[in-house]
Amino acid sequence: MPQRSESHVEIELDDGTLDGKIAVPEDAPGIVVFAHGSGSSRHSPRNNYAAEVIRSRGLGTLLFDLLTETEDRLRANRFDIPLLTTRLVSATDWLRKREAERDPRIGLFGSSTGAAAALRAATQVDDISAVVSRGGRVDMASEVVDSVSAPTLLIVGGADTQVLELNRATYDKLDCRKELHVVEKAGHLFEGEGELEEVAEVAANWFATELQ
Repeated sequence: MPQRSESHVEIELDDGTLDGKIAVPEDAPGIVVFAHGSGSSRHSPRNNYAAEVIRSRGLGTLLFDLLTETEDRLRANRFDIPLLTTRLVSATDWLRKREAERDPRIGLFGSSTGAAAALRAATQVDDISAVVSRGGRVDMASEVVDSVSAPTLLIVGGADTQVLELNRATYDKLDCRKELHVVEKAGHLFEGEGELEEVAEVAANWFATELQ
């Protein structure tokens, strides 16, 4: 399916403007909003690769910076999960207004600390249709996990032992349609041959199923 090229967008908030890029194929039934990890941005090569694969399934994608350039200079902000959650909720609200005529299903794809924001946002935003976590610090959303109702996929590297343990504990607490996918021998960044490709394919399959 032909992909629509990405467009730069500015997400206006009361406390600043967040830069993003959006691409929505024709007749896309859903759009996936990405929440990057600490120290990353809308330019994350891993997220951009996953977004490309997701768009090949006929879905749209929105990648944006969770923090302004000034905010990102303060390292503590990168781990301020309530702040990151608020930004993700605001971006999702902005997207719904922008795409009101299309009225797409919305999915959230969180990485590392962004996964905690995605899980929290899924309990605050109406009608989130799917969540995917990649190497997620899901323990940082532990108090709300049992309130997540959207179908949730946790993807973790088999060699990322501490994060894998945290994800297994979260998986047990989730009370929704759920799946835990372990990429064997992969570390936190999925840098080995074929590992990122596996992540992207599994995530794209999940969203393609849930956002139709």
